[in-house]
Amino acid sequence: MHVIPKLASFIRPGDTIMWGQSYAEPTTLIRHLIDQRSQFGRVRLFLGIGRCGLLETRHSDAFDFLSYCGTGTNRRLAQAGVLDILPVHYSHLPNLIEKGAVRIDVLMLQVSPPDAHGRYSLGLAREYLLPALRSARSVLAEVAPHVPWTHGGPNFVKEDFDLLIPGDAEYEDEVIRPQSATDVQIASHVAGLIDDGATLQAGIGAIPDAALAQLAGRRDLGIHSGAIGDGAVALWEAGVITNRLKSIDVGIGIGGVLLGGERTRRFAHLNPALELRGTDYTHAPQVLGRIDRFVALNSAIEVDLTGQINSEVAGGRYLGGVGGIIDFLRAAGVSSGGIPIVALPSTGGGQSRIVPTLSGPVSVPRSDACVVVTEHGIADMRGLSLRERSARLIAIAHPDHREELDRCAHAAQNP
Repeated sequence: MHVIPKLASFIRPGDTIMWGQSYAEPTTLIRHLIDQRSQFGRVRLFLGIGRCGLLETRHSDAFDFLSYCGTGTNRRLAQAGVLDILPVHYSHLPNLIEKGAVRIDVLMLQVSPPDAHGRYSLGLAREYLLPALRSARSVLAEVAPHVPWTHGGPNFVKEDFDLLIPGDAEYEDEVIRPQSATDVQIASHVAGLIDDGATLQAGIGAIPDAALAQLAGRRDLGIHSGAIGDGAVALWEAGVITNRLKSIDVGIGIGGVLLGGERTRRFAHLNPALELRGTDYTHAPQVLGRIDRFVALNSAIEVDLTGQINSEVAGGRYLGGVGGIIDFLRAAGVSSGGIPIVALPSTGGGQSRIVPTLSGPVSVPRSDACVVVTEHGIADMRGLSLRERSARLIAIAHPDHREELDRCAHAAQNP
């Protein structure tokens, strides 16, 4: 029987506690934190993408919840009104942590079992955990048997942690919903834009996954992405992703977090062809600016007729995040041979997602013109005037909404 750690030895009232996101959540430590929450006073939790579902709204009796996103299990916290949002570019998180604007007092990690040299790795995520490692007063870790030993550093020995315990949780892989006809049509348009030798960034969601699935005939693709999942690994294993023609990190795929299931974990284990790096590398403009033929593929909630993009709020609910969309779109926009892509269905819930005016915040301004793709076609807004953009976007909206969008565009252009 494992001894239950007394977390009050490491946590003080008013502390901010951070941990990895999605599959990198240290579920054993989180469970102890919840069970012992009455022992150390009120604390704040900085959350990434929620997956394990252990946190409930009733835990707001002791926890304040803060996140950069409303994704995954964070949605129920947001809907209950207990989740506060930090609306920042993903690339800004390391500096905010380093400078203390986002103070991290306690870092809880999920690490891999040690390698043959006794070194633990950060396993499934690097991201913004690295500046937190440097600034946290206490670093608590659990060793999870299913976590791969991944390259990219830093590596640790037992003495580097203030607490190291066994982890006993394993996540079930997500049930992947079948691709819809709309997903496939959008993916087909996207795939037609991607040439051999491109370096890819793929966001999270059904459409980026569907687009990756249609690239089986390409050759010598590279990967430099915030997240890497099963779709990219399938291309890697098929010999489509080789990273051979990348302009930086030649022969190596770069990611910040592994969001795939067992297939991805198995591929990543002790694999030097894949390195996980911190956000200050994966999203840094000085790094991204050196990548030729960089294709950034992301989705969004809605796009207005001037080219502004909302990736955060739908129906008044915070569902997404600022994230890294603008970091990658800007990089692809200036890359030699690069393409900044935002792909989305033309409708959602019967409403057009090409809209006269955004219903939420401007996550990407119209000055960062990109290539918008729906199941009805492609609207490349680069170099286009406002009138030209409206016409292109209306042409790829759902036919049932084009007439109304045309009326709105005419009214806006002829006040």
